Amino acid sequence: MELWELYDIDRKKTGKIIKRGEKVPDGYYHTVVHVCIFNSKGQMLIQQRQPFKQGWSNLWDVTVGGSAVQGDTSIQAAEREVFEELGLEISLAGMRPALTVSFSFGFDDVYIVVKDVDINRLNLQKEEVQQVKWASREDIMQMIDQKTFISYHKSFINIIFDLQLTKDVHSHFNDY
Repeated sequence: MELWELYDIDRKKTGKIIKRGEKVPDGYYHTVVHVCIFNSKGQMLIQQRQPFKQGWSNLWDVTVGGSAVQGDTSIQAAEREVFEELGLEISLAGMRPALTVSFSFGFDDVYIVVKDVDINRLNLQKEEVQQVKWASREDIMQMIDQKTFISYHKSFINIIFDLQLTKDVHSHFNDY
């Protein structure tokens, strides 16, 4: 059973906890994380969700995403999700999200990592991930148009691609 800590609008812990699947009460917020891994060619590692996965079944998505669980910091949640879904150990120590998006019931912290990863050496979580591949900005935009990628706003995808070009992204994790 996954438990989520709830925060106030200023992102301070409230002491309230709910079970995954319960509605987040009005005035409370939950933390979600996404990690976008880019290679030296500027391509993003994307994953295809399993057909039996609830929510966006069979669609392609950014590298990894998930919820912070009770006791997780945003960084711990991001590191855990990368390990669970891809079998890849990363350290985001000392890093802040490249972008935080506020949505109706939470905060979505987006971390950007630039590292050439051999996708053939990844250990995909079969319960969540069908396959992975490298994709350009144009590939992802076309997939959104074709409705084979989660229907993020294109401006969101553009911002992520633009941010990976800055010098402030994280590129340190265990060689893979």
